Formats: sequence, structure tokens, C-alpha cells
Amino acid sequence: MVRAVNDRQITQGVIWKQLLLFFFPILLGTFFQQMYNTVDAIIVGRAVGTQGLAAVGATSALISLLNGFFVGLSTGATVLLSQFYGACDRDGVRRALHSGIALSLVLGAVITGLGLTAAGPVLKLIRTPESCLSDSTLYTRLYLSGAVASMVYNMGSGILRAMGDSQRPTLFLIAACVINILMDLLFVVVLKLGIAGAALATVLSQVISAVLVVRALLRQPEDVRLRLKELRLDPALLKRILYVGVPAGLQFVTFDLANLLIQSGINSFGDITVAAWTAYTKTDSLTWMISGAFGVSITTFVGQNFGAQKYDRIRQSVWICLGMAVGLVGCLSVLEYSLRTFIIGIYSSDPEVVRTGALIISITVPFNILFMPVEVFAGTMRGTGYSVMPTVITCTCVCLFRVLWIATVVRHFHRLEMLAACYPISWLLSSIVFYIAYLRGTWLKSRIEKSGMAPEIRPGR
Repeated sequence: MVRAVNDRQITQGVIWKQLLLFFFPILLGTFFQQMYNTVDAIIVGRAVGTQGLAAVGATSALISLLNGFFVGLSTGATVLLSQFYGACDRDGVRRALHSGIALSLVLGAVITGLGLTAAGPVLKLIRTPESCLSDSTLYTRLYLSGAVASMVYNMGSGILRAMGDSQRPTLFLIAACVINILMDLLFVVVLKLGIAGAALATVLSQVISAVLVVRALLRQPEDVRLRLKELRLDPALLKRILYVGVPAGLQFVTFDLANLLIQSGINSFGDITVAAWTAYTKTDSLTWMISGAFGVSITTFVGQNFGAQKYDRIRQSVWICLGMAVGLVGCLSVLEYSLRTFIIGIYSSDPEVVRTGALIISITVPFNILFMPVEVFAGTMRGTGYSVMPTVITCTCVCLFRVLWIATVVRHFHRLEMLAACYPISWLLSSIVFYIAYLRGTWLKSRIEKSGMAPEIRPGR
């Protein structure tokens, strides 16, 4: 096997150092991504007003739902490619690369079509306040017009990370973020394009990030290079991609459907609460950037080590990753809780928005660490190609629980505190179930037996 397939493997070295070397570029990239989303909200909130901020916030669950299925589905391609990479299977890497990019083009076009046709009816269905319905519909349609570019970037960056390159996707994302901020200022503040300007700035940044990642794939070493003429959906590989990706995609969809229902509940409290919840989600986003970065890191780390048959290294990495995630998120949560009033005030000068946002933070943020086992254990299982169990656990303990909570508790006690409480309770429930499932170890044994790789392995303690 040529060196190009081996030079970025993470199957050797000190585990915590390897995880952090992979984690920090991902975190930096997601930080910049969230930063331009946050700047988006700040600029809209200040330049357009509370109604504009509410219009953007009311679309977040729907946009996340459409994008989420593809992001989950793309996990199938990146996990498969990381396993091929760890096993030094050059042909497998090449086939997974081209099938993944082809899949991103197809699904990006589908998401754009759904966004353009269904945005208005769905936003009405989730009871978007009439005062911001028109702006929310316009923002959603414009935003999703760039879905192909967004899908290509996400798939391409996932492929690069699966091959151990977490730096270039981060640099590409940073460049796109800077451009997005500049375009926000131009379109929203200078040209006074309002909600439409914010959406157009985001689309432009997505196109730039997609161009950069495709350019990088076209310049990869010979054995793992993207060749446009070879773009096709390999039927055999597609089946394996879907085996991992569909459950992950369904998890994202059901997760976002639950959040869509929660958004409907939030919308029922009016513009002030919608704006406050939007400010809270932007404020708390760094927490989910950290947990998501650790989730991506452990998935790729486990994928390559599974391909290399280093099972003890997989088990050790799980606890190291979980410890780092809990430590970082715990420190951040203390800081966020302490400064909650000041932080919400950055987004809005409306005292009611500030008061409501601070209340939401008081209920949810102290319990953020409860979600870290979910991210780490689920990422570990998916890294081996075992995608069904984490989907079932998350859909049941997070999504179904939240739906039932909204339908019963919130329905009878229509208070914001009751709505916000479903988050920490669902995190605790799902973490307990994931912990038990992980310790049993049957998920790893079944993947080893199915792959035929196989030495007997102990449970994941």
C-alpha cells in the first residue's frame, strides 16, 4: 500500500494526544461556524429588531431537520471510508470517496426542492407567529437554495477527516465564516436587505466552502484523489453506506422532529419567548460544538482503529474522550450560567427577552454535562459501523420522551419552565441507557463477528 493511505492514520501514539490533535481543529472550525451564525443573529437582532430575530429563530428547527438527515446519512460514507483507511484498503477508500460525493449532490438537490416547496406550509404547521411568518418563509427558501453546496462541503470535509485530515476542512470553514460576516454587514447593515440579506450571505459562504473542499479532494494523492469522471453511486458500497447512514439520518430526523415540536411549543408563547430561546441556543452553542467535536473525533478514531483491529485502543479511547468532554463542558457551563444575563443582553436590549433568556439558561445549562455520554458512546458505536442501537436509544430516550412530555406535562402546565425541563431530563435518561448498553459490549462483539476480523473481545469496561 502506498504511503498516501498511511501518513495520517491515528492508529498509533498516545491516545489523548491523538484525540486532542484531531479535536481542536474540529472545534475551531465549528466555533467559527457558530460564530458567524451568532453574528448573523446579533446583526439581525440589532439591525432588524426583535421580530427579525424571531423570524430567523423560528426557522432553525425546520432547517436543522432537512440538513440533519443528510448529515446523518453521510456518516455512513465517512465511517466506511475511515475503516478502509485504517485497513489500508486503497480501492475501498477510492470507491467510498466517489460514492459519498455523488450521494451529496443527489441529496442536496432533494433538500433544495423540499425547502422551496414545503417551507411555507411547514412553518404554518408549527405555529410560527403570524408577525414573522413571511420573513421566516423567505429566509428558509433562500437558505436552502444553497443546500447542494452545504451537502458537498459536509460530505467532503467528513471524507478528509476520515483520512485523518482535520486541519484543511477547518481552514476552509474559517474562510467561509469570515466572508459570511462581511457579507452580513454588507447585505443587512449597508444595503438594508434584512432577513433576505442574512440568508444570501450564508448561501454565499456555503458555496465558497464547497468549492474549497472539492478543490482539496481534486488535489489529494493519486490513490485517494477525487476524479469527477468517476463520480457514481457504487451499488455494493451504497448498501453498506445506507446500513450505517440511514439509522443515523433517522436519528437526526426524529431528534429534529422532537425539536420541531418543541419549537412549536416555544412559538406558542409569542415573539418575546421565541427571541429569548433563539438567544439562548446561540449562547449555549459552544457546549454543543465541544460535544459534537468530541463525537466526530471519537467516531473517526474508532473507525480507523476498528479497521486496524486495535480493539483495546478503542476501549481506552472512550473513557479518555468522555473525561475530556465532561471536563470542558462542565467548566463552560459554570461560566455561561454565571454570566447569563449579560450574555443574553448582547443579543437584545429588550428587558423581557433578557429576563426570559436568563430563565431558560438557569433551567438547562447546569445539566449540560449529562449529554456528554450520549455523544461519546453513540460516536464510538457508529465508528465500528454499528448504527442501529444508538439510533434506537436516542429516538426513544430523547425524541419520544420529549414528544410525550410536550403532549402531557406542557399541555397541562403551559409554562416555559416545564418546556425547558424536558431537555435535562431526557439527557439523563439517555445517558443512563447508553452507559448500560456500552458496558454490555454486545455491540462491538457483533461488529467484529460480522466483519470477520475477529479475535474475541471483552465487554467495553
